[in-house]
Amino acid sequence: MHPQMVIYEEEFQKISLLCDKLTREANAQCVFLIDKNGQLISSAGDTGHLDTTSLASLTAGNIAATGGLAKLLGEREFSILFHEGERDNLHISIVGGRVILVVIFDQRSSLGLVRLRVRKASDELTEVLEDLARKAEEPGSEPSAFDEITDDDIDNLFSD
Repeated sequence: MHPQMVIYEEEFQKISLLCDKLTREANAQCVFLIDKNGQLISSAGDTGHLDTTSLASLTAGNIAATGGLAKLLGEREFSILFHEGERDNLHISIVGGRVILVVIFDQRSSLGLVRLRVRKASDELTEVLEDLARKAEEPGSEPSAFDEITDDDIDNLFSD
């Protein structure tokens, strides 16, 4: 298991914008950012027809299994995976050693375009992840489970 990642609102917005941008620039159907525990962090594009929870957990399992294969071959990890289907293709990459970027695309795009755009997006996402790591190390930055609960939330919980 990997430690749970805490994402603050500012970084979440940046991640969401980067996923939207990658979807457009790679001409992808959709993009997902998943942590290595299989939790969906962000998604963009046409995701309505997908079971995103299953996709996230299966992708994390795929990365874990591939990591086992890499170790058998003396590699640290395989940072990029590609699955080609009859209609849809998956490009999966590890970003910043902590998260998994999934791009689903069809014949309207190409593997070359997706790889080019993913490389740029990965650099930008890595910067956001590094900002998050720095923020988490700041004194007093440990978030509480109650930080985002307001008095109104509590009132609404107990009102009829």
